[in-house]
Amino acid sequence: MTTSTHPVLALADVDPGTFVVGVGADSPTKHELAPDLLRKSRVVVDARGQAAAGGDLAHAIRLGVMTEADVHAELADIVTRRVAGRLRDDERWVFDSVGLAVQDHAAARMILERARARDDLPSIWLDDSIGSA
Repeated sequence: MTTSTHPVLALADVDPGTFVVGVGADSPTKHELAPDLLRKSRVVVDARGQAAAGGDLAHAIRLGVMTEADVHAELADIVTRRVAGRLRDDERWVFDSVGLAVQDHAAARMILERARARDDLPSIWLDDSIGSA
């Protein structure tokens, strides 16, 4: 994850069979992955509309090298097996994540559940009356 406004990873940098996760381009000004990399990869996004508006996909669309229809799938489609995942070992895959609150919530819940299951971690009491008058 970077705050780059110019691509830091292009097709020439990525060998066949590589899986790339882009999580830093979450606004129209950020740009990590070069359009040629996206064009020659199977692209998965967390949400098509958001990625097309503000992810690295948006830059590829603006330059005319991709369209929203070129996206292979949304992450939920892969996870639920509505759309097939990797079919060949030499496929380049890119996950262009702009971030969704539901993903943050799921990750936080998993972390909390795992922490509660451990006996060697301290408990923290959060007082919900702090800040109330």
